[in-house]
Amino acid sequence: MTAATAVGGSTRQGPDLRRTALRGLPLLPSVLLLLVFLAGPIFYSVYLAFTNRALRGEGADETTWVGLENFQTAFETPEFWNSVVLTVVFTVVSAIIGQNILGMILALLMRRATRVVVGITGAIVIGAWILPEVVAAYLWTTFLGEDGSLNQIFGALGLPPQDWLFALPILAVSFANIWRGTAFTMLMYTAALSEVSPDVVEAAEIDGAGPVRRFFSVTVPIIRRTIMTNLMLITLQTLSVFGLIFVMTGGGPGTSSQTMPLYMYEQAFSFGQLGYGTAVALLLLLIGAVASLVYLRLLPREEKI
Repeated sequence: MTAATAVGGSTRQGPDLRRTALRGLPLLPSVLLLLVFLAGPIFYSVYLAFTNRALRGEGADETTWVGLENFQTAFETPEFWNSVVLTVVFTVVSAIIGQNILGMILALLMRRATRVVVGITGAIVIGAWILPEVVAAYLWTTFLGEDGSLNQIFGALGLPPQDWLFALPILAVSFANIWRGTAFTMLMYTAALSEVSPDVVEAAEIDGAGPVRRFFSVTVPIIRRTIMTNLMLITLQTLSVFGLIFVMTGGGPGTSSQTMPLYMYEQAFSFGQLGYGTAVALLLLLIGAVASLVYLRLLPREEKI
């Protein structure tokens, strides 16, 4: 390459770089906003998890770096492991089993229903979904409470009443979350089932496959990508549920329904230990990340993105 060519190439590079910089200039305010309001809080939260930052006491006067001490304290605390177990139970019962299966059943039934039934069912299920979390929690509290509607029905049938929020708190909040969140799964599966060709189902029926065999051998393989995506989304959403449980049980009685978000809130704001509470939040984030990786691994290799 001659000197003239090198000089010409350098001359062309200069305007190209300036042109690229000018094109990216309108994005600069958005990038700055993302750094300040998104990346900033994330990095600050990670920093807090390794300090003794507190709302009162020693950590409020002077914040010091404590390294992995907060995480070690969590692993040595029975209340933390209790919240982990309850979080897993709540997620499996209300999301992986409840919302996933009920949403699939509703989607399958609505394919065969009339337009009137589809419209009414869709309005009821979606209405529960768009209802504010606090309102849904109060509705289920009045339904499952000691003087609630469910006990009134039991009384009319001659059955003994129960305080469901006291006797079975984690199942009570799980049922409330199923009722509220099933609509999302139903909509996901309704859209996915519309892509299943009737010709394929009819061919399987001609070959002698019954409804159950057609569902698991034909329908499920076709919509497996949607199933995995839906499971990942509702799992992540359920892991972070706070308002519903807080209003219905407050994590009680005792700690019998205290999932990780409520445990984190108690430590950070009730006890004032912001550093320790943030460490618990990072552990919850890690659980969500592991769950996401598991779902991605379950996708066929050619469908991973």
